[in-house]
Amino acid sequence: MADKVTIAVDAVGGDAGPEVVLAGAARALADDPDLTLVLCGPADVVEPFAASHERAVAQPCTEVIAMGEHPASAVRRKKDSSIVVGCRLVRDGAAQGFFSAGSTGACLAAGTLVMGRIRGVKRPALAQVLPAYAKPTLLLDVGANADCKPEYLLQFAQMGAAYMRELMGVAEPRVGLLNIGEEDEKGSEAAQAANALLREELPGFAGNAEGRDLLSGEFDVIVTDGFTGNVALKTIEGTSKVLFSYVKDALMGSLSGKLGALLVKGDLAALKAKVSPDTYGGSPLLGVKGACVVGHGSSNELAVRNGIAVAATTVRSHVADVIAATVAQGGERA
Repeated sequence: MADKVTIAVDAVGGDAGPEVVLAGAARALADDPDLTLVLCGPADVVEPFAASHERAVAQPCTEVIAMGEHPASAVRRKKDSSIVVGCRLVRDGAAQGFFSAGSTGACLAAGTLVMGRIRGVKRPALAQVLPAYAKPTLLLDVGANADCKPEYLLQFAQMGAAYMRELMGVAEPRVGLLNIGEEDEKGSEAAQAANALLREELPGFAGNAEGRDLLSGEFDVIVTDGFTGNVALKTIEGTSKVLFSYVKDALMGSLSGKLGALLVKGDLAALKAKVSPDTYGGSPLLGVKGACVVGHGSSNELAVRNGIAVAATTVRSHVADVIAATVAQGGERA
């Protein structure tokens, strides 16, 4: 039996509306009998759901942070918003994790300002599991920190390695630094400085990773600044969609193609699920006290269900505690 876990959920986050979030929450409850959810949102949204689902609790909120609002200002101003309340529940111990498909910036701000950083962590980082060919690869940062000093990248590497050990069972994660060449002297002055620091301070550093390595499975963790990481992530997602469109057009363009499509329909569906961001649910914010998972704004029911599951697994794996111990042992000198 798994440890009992309580996850706070932003019921109004995401482009598709609360109906999709609640449907995903219902699936998460059905999948995990040791899971309790606290639904944060307007009373008329969360109270009927809680009344009709066991292990669901309503936490009415009177405010919502919109996608277009300035994240930090909105978090400071809207104290009763679903995102701020959810993070406050984690801070106060009423929940151990938080999931939202709402404003990424607001989630990052609330995770940092409300939940709080782990002692010694310079900057929390947003991580994303990539469906690499041989095995999953964790890319971070994918959007929390546009500008990064070498010491930030060292901590990202430490936190990413801890995540892969505890959640993915990788005993000795190979860590790479995203760069324009595999040689140590390649890249900008900042990249060269980061390479030197990682090589000196990080066990398991395997050198520079090029863009082609993001999906090769050669590395278990790849670190970069949030600007580059976000561009790389969105490029992968966009390319995947275009490739599937090309495949569909090719198969539907002739009678023989249509017959072939019937034969490989199940295989194509499995492949599409493997590379879909919905399968991975969301991006964990590493370096904060507790589990904070940020889903895509376009999250569907499956993505919400999987994002909540990631938050629960992060709690059960004690990732925040492991990161705190890792930073205390070696990260504070960064």
